[in-house]
Parts: sequence; C-alpha cells; structure tokens
Amino acid sequence: MNIEEVRRRAFAMPLTSPAFPPGPYRFMRREFLIVTYRTDMEALRAVVPEPLEVVEPLVKYEFIRMPDSTGFGDYTESGQVIPVQIRTDKGLEQGSYTHAMYLNDHPPIAGGRELWGFPKKLASPVLDYETDVVVGTLDYGKVRVAQATMGFKHRALDPGPILAGIAQPNFLLKIIPHVDGTARICELVRYHMVDVTLHGAWTGPTSLELHPHALAPVADLPVLKIESAVHYVADMTLALGTVEHDYLK
Repeated sequence: MNIEEVRRRAFAMPLTSPAFPPGPYRFMRREFLIVTYRTDMEALRAVVPEPLEVVEPLVKYEFIRMPDSTGFGDYTESGQVIPVQIRTDKGLEQGSYTHAMYLNDHPPIAGGRELWGFPKKLASPVLDYETDVVVGTLDYGKVRVAQATMGFKHRALDPGPILAGIAQPNFLLKIIPHVDGTARICELVRYHMVDVTLHGAWTGPTSLELHPHALAPVADLPVLKIESAVHYVADMTLALGTVEHDYLK
C-alpha cells in the first residue's frame, strides 16, 4: 500500500477495518431517562473546563437506550451531563457539557472518543421496565454504580421544552495523546443533535442512587436533591462537530 493509498483510505483505526463508519449518525427510537439533580457547586466547578461556566449546581444523570443507530448498532449508555454557559462573539449561550459516559458497545466508544471526544468508558448500563416502573442501572463489572427509577408515563410533558433542550449546543473535552505521551490534541468541541422527531415525553415519581467507585466516580457529584425527571423517545441525528477552543494554542 503506497502513501497515497494510505491517505485516501485513512479514516479511523484500524486502517483496513475501521471500528466505525463515517458519520453523521442517525438514531431511531432513541429512549432517554434523565434525572436532573442538585449537587455541590464546588465539585462541579472542579470538573468543568473553562471557557465553560457553571451557572447552577445541577447535573443531569442520563440513561439512554439506542436500539437502532447508523454504524453503531444496538447499545445503551449512561452518564452525567452538566448544564453550562459560554461567552462567544454572539453573546452568552446556554448548553451542556458531557462529564462522564459509560457504554456496553465498542464502536460507539471508539467513534465517540476519536471523533468528538466523548468521555466514554466500557461498562454495563441498562434501561428497562419493571412492570409500572422505568429502571436505569449502571454496573461497572459486578459493582452497582448508579440506579434510577421513575413511574411509567404518569404524566405527559409539553414537547416544547424537551425540543428546546435537545437543540442546545453540547460541549466535550477532546484529548488525544502524542506518541511521547504528551497531549497532541486538547480541544473543547461543540456538537449538535439535529433532525429531531419527538415521539413522546413523560414524567413521574423518581429516585436516583449513586454509589462510590474508584474508576466510575459518578458519586463525586453527589445527589443532594432531585429537581425533575423526564422519560422520552425520539429520532435524531448526531452531527459532526467543530472546535470551540484549542487549549494547546
């Protein structure tokens, strides 16, 4: 294989059989259980990178079931997203910073980390039903790390605020090391979910438990008070990203 062939074929590793196809990526019937809770403000500020700013001591703990996704297959993920704001040339903009994600499928772990910088690690999240309850669990190996429950479709929600939240920008810290171990890429990445079709959104009585774990430290952002919860199903496309800030320049 000559140099030009390498240049032409190179998209992702491994060269001859990439772990994921080129994007963008379409998700059908993507199902969310999101619990918004109040936490310690100083703990939040310690993990959110500038130029992002924390406004309120809030965290969104998410369980997401993805039964039909382009190139990534059928998988589930769980993690923490932090509401933030950023000052740009256009003024103050509201968005979300993805702090932690745990998945049970290799292609979206590899693609998410390499393309956008999603902080993805391998674990065992589940989003399922126990008769009249929506249940989300996250296990790291044999250890239970997180568990959420919500009454099944107790009350329908207005789609407007849900769609507005999905339309907001999302931010990630992408870090790719050099061969000498130093950072070769260290960027704040912006991305959006687009072409959204919401099939329904509901809320109900909710609980959330986070347990300490050395390698899945979601409990470092402790649950002080549950503010709200939502369970919804939607189709959407994960668009490719742009660089918001380069930390190495």
